[in-house]
Amino acid sequence: MQEKQTVHITHAISEGKTFLGIELGSTRIKAVLIDDAYTPIAAGGYEWENRLNDGLWTYHLDDVRAGLQASFKNLQADVKSRYGITLNKTGAIGISAMMHGYLAFDKKDNLLVPFRTWRNTTTETAAAELTGLFQFNIPQRWSVAHLYQAVLNQEPHVKDIAFLTTLAGYVHWKLTGKKVIGLGDASGMFPIDSGTNTFNALMMEQFNSLIKSRECKWKGPDIFPEVLNAGEPAGSLTAEGAALLDPSGALQPGIVLCPPEGDAGTGMVGTNSVAPRTGNVSAGTSIFAMIVLEKGLSKVYREIDMVTSPSGKPVAMVHCNSCTSDLDAWIKLFAQAIALSGGEIEKSALYDALYNTALEGDPDCGGLLSYNCYSGEPVAGLDQGRPLFARKPDSRFTLPNFMRSLLFSALGTLKLGMDILTEKEQVRLDRLLGHGGLFKTKNVGQRLMAGALNTPVGVMDSAGEGGSWGIALLAAYRSLKHEGDTLETWLAGNVFAPGSGVNLEPDPKDVQGFQAFMKRYAEGLHIEQAAVNYLQ
Repeated sequence: MQEKQTVHITHAISEGKTFLGIELGSTRIKAVLIDDAYTPIAAGGYEWENRLNDGLWTYHLDDVRAGLQASFKNLQADVKSRYGITLNKTGAIGISAMMHGYLAFDKKDNLLVPFRTWRNTTTETAAAELTGLFQFNIPQRWSVAHLYQAVLNQEPHVKDIAFLTTLAGYVHWKLTGKKVIGLGDASGMFPIDSGTNTFNALMMEQFNSLIKSRECKWKGPDIFPEVLNAGEPAGSLTAEGAALLDPSGALQPGIVLCPPEGDAGTGMVGTNSVAPRTGNVSAGTSIFAMIVLEKGLSKVYREIDMVTSPSGKPVAMVHCNSCTSDLDAWIKLFAQAIALSGGEIEKSALYDALYNTALEGDPDCGGLLSYNCYSGEPVAGLDQGRPLFARKPDSRFTLPNFMRSLLFSALGTLKLGMDILTEKEQVRLDRLLGHGGLFKTKNVGQRLMAGALNTPVGVMDSAGEGGSWGIALLAAYRSLKHEGDTLETWLAGNVFAPGSGVNLEPDPKDVQGFQAFMKRYAEGLHIEQAAVNYLQ
């Protein structure tokens, strides 16, 4: 049976009946190849890190190029190792990346300032003014907030802007020559009109009036990419694009691409959370929940972003800048201690052991308190972050309680935002699915999140694949959809079997324990703010 399956996959690869998804995440660029049954059959990756340059978080575009090439080369090597053939074509390609941020180019396609990522919280003035003008929440990380803050700051490069895009839009442009963007990613640049599935024309007019007195030489629509719905033609791989992705020359040009998407949209696709009353939580370096709404919210909340799905459905997004970075740092410390004692343990085994011990801790973490903030958290009212651990002399300072406090801390700011939706807006969910690194250790992250949000949480077999699988599915949808197939019906009818995944109901002890932890967490935000003020 296994041999027959391998023969089928080998034939699919040689005939170009596979689909490639590449996602540029916060710490890893990952390429995933799926077959015509939408199952991952090969993968390649590249580790990278953001840099703090002159007070701003960034990634160098040279690193983008190097990471794309390395991840694709490693994918080719995986294909060669598994199936004995060279990957030189595929049915379609999709590019996904971290949403939001600021990539500005002049008319000669030169980058004007280093890429400003979603992690930066330096646009408070612009975001607040635009929110008041539009009566629509504009988060600090959105592209238009970065753009208007640069205008307010009178930055010299502003007058030379000819094109503004996201990281996914940039990579797609370099592969195809097309300056386009998918709906979901576009909704992190500028508000979307759900009636037209493009940038909101009234708000764009308001924005242009706002900057008119600033002597800008451009207008809003002229410098933004064209917005495309899921499944729409988005160009094909040029000879230059093929050479960029695969300098060896094996990859053939002419492959079609789907619209580039943000990691939030691909997370929705990868968890089949694109219909109303469904939602997903992506938990990795950052953490965010995407809840597809039946109707709009009753008022503007600065803690809630209104974005769209890749097919244009209104989505409430709770986005928090920090999730697993502090967890990872502590686990690295434990690994160093083990190595110092002469011991040796695989990274995945260490993660599993430490995560699982958290289930043995006191429900409320024994009075321990942890903050995982590596950068500002607007949801919590923090403009900067300081990772912080605190306890009272009589707290139960044990390893299970310590690990449980770290995991609870990773969910703390998300809980602040989700309470607005579930308690103030009475949003109802039929299904909440988790994906990302927090869920790689079976049951632990899933169980604690169910307790934190007091709602059933499902995790699928593809939970660790994240958005690279989701963008590969969007590539397949671009290539294979039939007339009348919406993204929602196509995913339900072709990819996801009914009842797929493992669901966990919230444990009452976890619910009560997390409530006690969150009371301590909310009261202790003054401690975190003091650390920001005095730990410079």
